[in-house]
Amino acid sequence: MAEKNFNKIKTDFLEYLEIEQNRSQKTIENYDHYLTRLEDFSGEINVSDIDQELVRKWRLWLNRLATNSSNELSKTTQNYHLIALRSFLKYCAKRDIASLSPDKIELARTKRPQVTFLNEEELGRLFSQTNTKTNVGLRDRAILELLFSSGLRVSELVSLNRDSINLTRREFMVRGKGQKDRPIFISQSAADWITRYLDNRKDASKALFIRYSGSKKVDLSGNFLRLTVRSVQRLVSRYARLAGITKHVSVHTLRHSFATDLLMNGSDIRAVQAMLGHSNIATTQIYTHITDPHLKAVHEKFHTNKVLE
Repeated sequence: MAEKNFNKIKTDFLEYLEIEQNRSQKTIENYDHYLTRLEDFSGEINVSDIDQELVRKWRLWLNRLATNSSNELSKTTQNYHLIALRSFLKYCAKRDIASLSPDKIELARTKRPQVTFLNEEELGRLFSQTNTKTNVGLRDRAILELLFSSGLRVSELVSLNRDSINLTRREFMVRGKGQKDRPIFISQSAADWITRYLDNRKDASKALFIRYSGSKKVDLSGNFLRLTVRSVQRLVSRYARLAGITKHVSVHTLRHSFATDLLMNGSDIRAVQAMLGHSNIATTQIYTHITDPHLKAVHEKFHTNKVLE
């Protein structure tokens, strides 16, 4: 039947995410992208055509799908497609549309991500690469200090406005994944560098971090445009190379470094979970095997170092 056409129900589902679930535009765009890939594989189908055999063949197709940046999609990215389909099927069940049970969609097993973080000496080298005598250098130093001090995601960082942060109290609220608000606290050092950067600004742009280069750095009113996620990712990688840091360093490395620093200094994992904005404590627990400050003391206190005769 026409009302069960996959493309039509997909549109209804995306509107449901926007209106009833209040999901972000980025999430909706991602779900649209992942579900469109099912159409790319299968052609025009009805919801009732989605069975376990179709899903199996689609997964095989995804596994062999090359992208511009790699020869195949990672298992994690493949799982994002499956999560989108599972959510779509849950919506169908809610609407009493005959469809495959979402419980039949099993995610691929993935390796636990390895946590990469920077120690104090590496952070010092990274920060010192910025030329703070220039506008760009001041901005970049403020960005690096803020990322490490706050544990912000890069998407959260670039969305900040000048009036987002209370530099006197050194705290503010940010809306993260799932439209959830959480408190952010920053160090005095980060506040000082942001202040220096803002004091040097002469423009009227409301964005906290702005572009200083590129063909599209100002809007029609002549105000500097907001710095992009990709630009922040590039600048972090560039300063890491200049600092001679051989490990892979990304924006998320600074978020890892923030969490690791807190836990190594004795912070409660629940507090770190709240500051990172993790919905599930299991996500935060990826840090504990390298940061628990009590394990060594327990080992030294209770493990015998005597050789049994």
